[in-house]
Amino acid sequence: MDGIVIIGAGEAGTRAAFALRQAGYSRPVTLVGAEPHLPYERPPLSKAVDDAVQMKLICAAEALETAGIAYLKGLSATELDAGAGRVRLSDSRLLRYEKLLLATGARPRRLTCPGAAGAHDFRTHADAEAIFSRVAPGRSVAIIGAGLIGMELAAVLRGKDVAVDVIEAAPKPLGRAVPARFAEKLHARHAAEGVRFHLDRGVAAISDDGVTLTDGSVVRADLVVSAIGVLPEIALAEAAGLATGNGILTDACLRTSAANIFAAGDCAAVARPGGGHVRFESWRNARTQAETAARNMAGAAEMFAALPWFWSDQYDLGLQVAGLPQPAHRIVLRPAAGGELEFYLDDGRLVAAAGLGIGNSLAKDIKLAEMLIAAAVSPSPAELADPGINLKTLLKSARAA
Repeated sequence: MDGIVIIGAGEAGTRAAFALRQAGYSRPVTLVGAEPHLPYERPPLSKAVDDAVQMKLICAAEALETAGIAYLKGLSATELDAGAGRVRLSDSRLLRYEKLLLATGARPRRLTCPGAAGAHDFRTHADAEAIFSRVAPGRSVAIIGAGLIGMELAAVLRGKDVAVDVIEAAPKPLGRAVPARFAEKLHARHAAEGVRFHLDRGVAAISDDGVTLTDGSVVRADLVVSAIGVLPEIALAEAAGLATGNGILTDACLRTSAANIFAAGDCAAVARPGGGHVRFESWRNARTQAETAARNMAGAAEMFAALPWFWSDQYDLGLQVAGLPQPAHRIVLRPAAGGELEFYLDDGRLVAAAGLGIGNSLAKDIKLAEMLIAAAVSPSPAELADPGINLKTLLKSARAA
């Protein structure tokens, strides 16, 4: 056996490699990454500085070497033989493994209209360089998709005095992940910054002139970007006969249908206590799942139960959401310096929280809310709504009780 092989050198795969060493795993660890770079973080890609795309490395080459992690860059896995415990790489190399971690991530969802190839994806460092090298003050960009990625990119481009049109098939932006009131506030801010929205309309075609919409209108643009979401990268697992669905299906310990293969990050759909599987797409989820999977591959039997959390920076506004807000939840509003908070109660118990404010001003409140959620408390709605009552006080009371 040749130790542990990790397919995918993004946030999940790289963090898992180091977590294996921290867990005391001493056998060989091989990390395989499809991109020609050292592992890097994706969130900073949209924040170009002086028109240069940032590459925030997850680790330096020296750190990989010191940890005894063999990093094979610029390679992908082309075939997995789960029964034989081996994986073939794109250079025809064959790797044998004791255990395998699939951290294959996700790929951009593709447009299917005529001219779709003319739209740029926004997922990798190469994608970001291709976009930012073509924008300048006075130029125009059409962004297809008003989710978090599309809206974050729109904010950055407006800051560079680029004209921006956002096209969205749904009747409003940010409808899937962001609480409704905060989605409306962000929509209004974008409109105030000059972003033009084309809502409730699909894309009929893309040409050198721009985007033709399904109502026949044309959005003129020098550059078109597709930001219509991602799909979990499950082809390798599916071809190997592993259980898949909206992701690679795992149990609560992140083990797949093959006993010695685990999955983590954007590609993993994890079993829920009440049945079914859930897949999350966020930086923290990738990191936490990776660390849990690593400890389990090293011999633990730890269930993944982290609270979902994500953030988004748009202009000078910072959005944070912890937990899974649902329409059926009771919403409690709380004003805060520079913004406001929303708390979500399910049968009286605090299960989620969200905040929208200037910069990182509400980060401490959201962190305290996460701790309250973890404590499974049922706080008084009046106390939650009162900005004069410190959330730390509620936490202390909950712990004392």
